[in-house]
Parts: sequence; C-alpha cells; structure tokens
Amino acid sequence: MNLRQALRGTGVAIVTPFSKDLAVDFDALGKLIDSIINGGVEYIVTLGTTGEAPVLSREEKIAVIEFTYAQVNGRVPVVVGIGGNDSYSLVKELESFPLDKAIAVLSTSPYYNKPSQQGLFEHYSLLAKASPKPIILYNVPGRTGRNMTAATTLRLAREVPNIAGIKEASGDMQQCIEILRHRPEGFLVVSGDDALALPQLACGMDGVISVAANSFPKEFSAIVRLCLQQDFVAAKQVNDNLVDAYDLMFSENNPAGVKAFLFEMGLLQNVVRLPVVPLSKELHLGVKKFLNKQ
Repeated sequence: MNLRQALRGTGVAIVTPFSKDLAVDFDALGKLIDSIINGGVEYIVTLGTTGEAPVLSREEKIAVIEFTYAQVNGRVPVVVGIGGNDSYSLVKELESFPLDKAIAVLSTSPYYNKPSQQGLFEHYSLLAKASPKPIILYNVPGRTGRNMTAATTLRLAREVPNIAGIKEASGDMQQCIEILRHRPEGFLVVSGDDALALPQLACGMDGVISVAANSFPKEFSAIVRLCLQQDFVAAKQVNDNLVDAYDLMFSENNPAGVKAFLFEMGLLQNVVRLPVVPLSKELHLGVKKFLNKQ
C-alpha cells in the first residue's frame, strides 16, 4: 500500500495539551488521542503547528512523539511533524528523532525567510534525502509568508525521491486544481483548510489533515468519507453544522480556538504557550453557545 492509499481520509493535526504550569499534559494527551481514534479518523499528525511545535523543546518533542506511538499502539498510522526555517537543523532532527514507527513526516515550508521557489525546491530536496520516512510537503502561505507554487510542488513530486505528497493550505482553488490535474500517480494531495475541505475533496483531493477533527472527529471524518464516496449532498448536510465552529476556531489564532472547544468538552486545560494566548472572552462565549446547541 502506497502513502496515497494509506492516508486516504481524515488525519488530525493534534494539539499538545498543557497543564496550568505550562508543562505538557500527557494524561490529557492520552485522552485526546483515544477520543480522536474512537471518532473514526484514519490517522494522527503529531507536532504540527497546531501542536505548538515551535514552542516545544527538543526533549518535549521527542517525549510527545514516543508517547503518541505508545498511546496509539498501532491503531492508526502516525505522521510526525518536523518543519521550520533552518534547513540544516531539520536535517539533524530527521536523522535523530524517533521516526521508526512513523508512516511519514509532514514538513511545513520555511517561514519568515521567504525563500524563492528554487530555495523551496532545494530545501525540500535536502530534507527528502535526509529523511528515513517519506516527506509530505506543507504549503501554508498564511503562516509562512511565501506560497509554494503548483509548479514547484509538481517539480518536487516528479524529480525528488521520497517526496510523497502535500498538505495544501494556500486557499487558492486554482492552484489546488493545477496540482491535482498534473500530479504523478501515487502522489498524495490533502487539504489543510477545514472550511474548504468539501469543495477541495470534490476537486479530487485524497483527504484532509484537520484541526476541527480534534473536537469533532466523528462528524468531520464522516464529511470526508462521504465526499470520497461522491455523496456531496450528505456531506454538505454534516458540514453545514460545523461551519460556525470553523469560524470560531480560526477567527483569532490556532490552536487557541480548538483548545477552547476541547476545554469546554472536558478534554484538556485551556492553556497555550506564548506568543499564542487563549481565545478572547467573546469568542469563548461563542464556543459555549455552539456546543450547547449541539
């Protein structure tokens, strides 16, 4: 089974719970992992930007990876996030982090540096050569400040061994369609935009790496499954019930929004690390109202 088949469906960019003293809350992480898997998702992504990886120490990252493997215990595949804006530091992480039980590595494109398209190509080529697992590109220009074009994505897909897919979160539907039209056979393309997932799946994407599925794994994985079965009418009915939740989750920042939902659902403390702060009182009240209507 290739990666496109193995990761077809819903992946969850899982949050990292913290206790009130800002330590990683492994008890809450275990409960969250079980809740997500029991909700029917296809795989888990740990240490993405939703997991606040940029503010975790190296030791914390390794501990979270190893805990996640143990808690998942083979029930679903695990993708590990290893990304950043220092290419050579990432090579060291790829060579030293515990990736033996991971199915793939998700790597966000460099932020702040704003490399050229050639720079992005060489960055990912370097990582692909160093990685013991297939690399999934992650294009999220709203966070990184630089869009990776369809041409660069397709060039990496065709020319660089060990580049196996992309999480596309540009929000540019034309760019997404271009990638889907010309991708090589077996190249995984998943959405990174919960609110756009339904139309992107209709265009041919293989699934979603979702934030909302932390809180609504059953409902969100049902949307994705229905779309993959070409039942877009039924998928829209479920998706319409979550549109307001998407707005609340992303109005200020991520993962403050989804952590507010998870806090109100009793799964973790409403704690994030600076520079992210908890959701504002007004929006948090909106989260409560949304959940009370469900």
